[in-house]
Amino acid sequence: MLSVLIARRAIHGGEIAVLDLVAPDGAELPPFEPGAHVDVEIGPDLIRQYSLCSDPADRSRYRLAVLREPTSRGGSQGVHDHFHEGRTIRIGRPRNLFPLHVGKRHTVLVAGGIGITPLLAMAYRLHSLGAPFTLHYCVRSIARAAFLEEIQALPFASRLVLHADDGDVAQRFDPARDLPSSSEGVEVHFCGPAGFMKWLEAGCRQLGYSPEQLHQEHFSAEVDTSGGSFEVELAQTGITVTVRENQSIVQALAGAGVKVETMCQQGICGTCICTVLDGIPDHRDSFLTDAEREENREMLICCSRAKSSRLVLDL
Repeated sequence: MLSVLIARRAIHGGEIAVLDLVAPDGAELPPFEPGAHVDVEIGPDLIRQYSLCSDPADRSRYRLAVLREPTSRGGSQGVHDHFHEGRTIRIGRPRNLFPLHVGKRHTVLVAGGIGITPLLAMAYRLHSLGAPFTLHYCVRSIARAAFLEEIQALPFASRLVLHADDGDVAQRFDPARDLPSSSEGVEVHFCGPAGFMKWLEAGCRQLGYSPEQLHQEHFSAEVDTSGGSFEVELAQTGITVTVRENQSIVQALAGAGVKVETMCQQGICGTCICTVLDGIPDHRDSFLTDAEREENREMLICCSRAKSSRLVLDL
């Protein structure tokens, strides 16, 4: 973990806290690649992941943007209530689960709301490379959008295409109209709410984009814990627990005194990934690829369940 100082805090759109973090001694921060996030310690046993949205070439600061969620489980609420200028906080070193793929012909970035954060860092990098790209920014309303004034003042402002839900219907994002043809050399990156992501992925598939051309990161996901009970055996200790309906494997293990490290608890970050030795997982995460899910060798136990009556995990 790194200790960093909140050098500046601003509120964008009335509900987005934008934080500039610097090293207390003024030193350079560790480098990061566009799409990276950091783990942020908000309180005891409360860690959340937030994407870095600053220019990767600028190591004097990290920038985070945190939307106040009405259904916050403590993360965004804690940031908004307690992360003020002058406070020192602890963060993890940058990790990248959403790397930038530079298209040989064109790179497309599509943001839904606060999903702009990792894509803004990608836009900085693409501009520095002189690579052709377009940044589509879909917002509920211009008044509630983050970073608009900043982007419009940057050298790549002409790459921005803004789509507002409360604007004229004709300017709303339309994959069939706004995306280039799916020919080789085009890479599409998108981030946003779950419904937006599903809709956009379906639209891309209809246009003929291959899975290899689509790159996405979920910043939140609904955890589905429905389904019948099943047993989980831990191969290293022999402990067996029953996972009930509306209970996660992590929760069932905790009830047996087995603590598993988790962070997002939504199947996004991959912290709780473990090896499956026997049984068939019911994958409900947003982390593994389709190919990895088909192999059934690994699963995220904060959200996924079982299709078989029993799972044996390498724990």
